[in-house]
Amino acid sequence: MYSPGLERSGNSWAEEHGCSTACQGAVASAQQHAPGGERPLLHMSWKDTMRRVVRQSKFRHVFGQAVKNDQCYDDIRVSRVTWDSSFCAVNPRFVAIIIEASGGGAFLVLPLHKTGRIDKSYPTVCGHTGPVLDIDWCPHNDQVIASGSEDCTVMVWQIPENGLTLSLTEPVVILEGHSKRVGIVAWHPTARNVLLSAGCDNAIIIWNVGTGEALINLDDMHSDMIYNVSWNRNGSLICTASKDKKVRVIDPRKQEIVAEKEKAHEGARPMRAIFLADGNVFTTGFSRMSERQLALWNPKNMQEPIALHEMDTSNGVLLPFYDPDTSIIYLCGKGDSSIRYFEITDESPYVHYLNTFSSKEPQRGMGYMPKRGLDVNKCEIARFFKLHERKCEPIIMTVPRKSDLFQDDLYPDTAGPEAALEAEEWFEGKNADPILISLKHGYIPGKNRDLKVVKKNILDSKPTANKKCDLINIPKKTSDTTSVQNEAKLDEILKEIKSIKDTICNQDERISKLEQQMAKIAA
Repeated sequence: MYSPGLERSGNSWAEEHGCSTACQGAVASAQQHAPGGERPLLHMSWKDTMRRVVRQSKFRHVFGQAVKNDQCYDDIRVSRVTWDSSFCAVNPRFVAIIIEASGGGAFLVLPLHKTGRIDKSYPTVCGHTGPVLDIDWCPHNDQVIASGSEDCTVMVWQIPENGLTLSLTEPVVILEGHSKRVGIVAWHPTARNVLLSAGCDNAIIIWNVGTGEALINLDDMHSDMIYNVSWNRNGSLICTASKDKKVRVIDPRKQEIVAEKEKAHEGARPMRAIFLADGNVFTTGFSRMSERQLALWNPKNMQEPIALHEMDTSNGVLLPFYDPDTSIIYLCGKGDSSIRYFEITDESPYVHYLNTFSSKEPQRGMGYMPKRGLDVNKCEIARFFKLHERKCEPIIMTVPRKSDLFQDDLYPDTAGPEAALEAEEWFEGKNADPILISLKHGYIPGKNRDLKVVKKNILDSKPTANKKCDLINIPKKTSDTTSVQNEAKLDEILKEIKSIKDTICNQDERISKLEQQMAKIAA
């Protein structure tokens, strides 16, 4: 009974396949006692041992595939600004890409179906006076996007339902409060119209976009540049990675640091820190010897990491993209030509390497589609939008399955577009988890309501002695605000009436034409 798979001497086969010491011993022992030196196939014990050795996971065979050329977005001049953001943001309707622009900053917003060559005259969003550094789609409205720029401002834009036909120069609201360039913008995951921005002035500001006010200003917590900021699952905490090599967990409403780790990664190159669904923090950074590292931390005890892995010696910053539904983290290095992915579990070593998607061209940036924008019929579990120098290339990650039925183990209920809280509720101290939706029948985008900004009358709010209280307290709604809201509502109703009248008019014309055609046929 001979097995070609075990024909190599000693334990080399078992070692090569990553087997445990016990397993290697079993192979050696079986070889030793086989008659005539034959190497037996270890039926039962071998299978049992392998079952224990190879970790079971439905994501072990995830594979990535780039789409065909005609499904890419071509002839795009991707931004060359030296900033470590992803330069791309995606939702189920649009892909937005920061581009090179003379005399200011601009980004493209393309409907997902607008593939192929993009004309140089295609309209852009171009209201900033300095280069755009970061963009982020609102999770509760697929037509609203925020942008941060070197001109020290944050702008919030409303994109028309079918995309741009003319360049957009007027934002819905301009948020001014930073004294240096704004490199990070991030929407609150569950509260409507709450936006966070972080600038090179080492300050984090949290805005109520609905009123255009800065309600929380964390300007004394970071002594050096902030590399990134991430909200936790329900938006009650944020974690930050900074140039001072610290990872901080902050309660923004209490304005206090909940946990902190000095020298989370000892290298001088930029770090990243993101919250996971279970409350742990995942970081990427560099060792003292400039090796790229990834680590997992428990905010309740940040003395030692839960796991720490060294990867390679490339110098590109690792951008982590996290799927809370499947607990998979995708790492995209700037300047790399690969995407590595890992599964986070409760079993040691906690961060399990799954696979690598490799291509020839290096990536300048990367967009990541929310789960509700994926094709569940093709078992697609992630879609990336890889930025090259002159194009954007979608990459689809799938789990091979033979059945055409809906795979509910791959698609647990996921965060939907409905906000769980209003901005005022969150600022008052309420928390809420995301409102989940099922993807069983696919996701059909609903109609988004327009973003209305109602500026409050600053003269009507009484000044207080305590600056911190002033930032958190929300001014009471005035009669002026109510009248402005009523006017806005009236305008909306009048527009709808006009639209219905126009439709009726068009239908009347169509009916009369059809009647004329009938009369001709009858005659």
